[in-house]
Amino acid sequence: EVQKLNQQLEEKNGEIQQMINQPPYEKEREILRLQKSLAEREKAQATSDVLCRSLTDETHQLQRKLASTAQMCQHLAKCLEEKQRKEKGNSDDQIPTERSHQVFLLLLYNDTSLQALICNLQDENRMLKQKVAHV
Repeated sequence: EVQKLNQQLEEKNGEIQQMINQPPYEKEREILRLQKSLAEREKAQATSDVLCRSLTDETHQLQRKLASTAQMCQHLAKCLEEKQRKEKGNSDDQIPTERSHQVFLLLLYNDTSLQALICNLQDENRMLKQKVAHV
């Protein structure tokens, strides 16, 4: 391993000597190329950081919405169970009431709106990526 490292060191020293022996205009050209490459990498990193932050924010937002939707669903499920227990106590053959249908529709609406929100966020994310690529 030491020999391998020594060989790499010799290669680097050779590259340095080559750079030193180059005419000044080639050195400047190489410096400009390296600066341009560095600027491009920094720009790409900044873009990546912005996208990551945006996706992280969207993720947190979706997690909060999912948690609140889950909490609402649990609450509605408890209400439905209580209602059904009360109805069972009154009559075993009674069919679900209008309230049960409302709870079902509300659960369905929450699921549909959550899916629509996810689609909207995905579209917005796609547009942001396109804008970043354009920039």
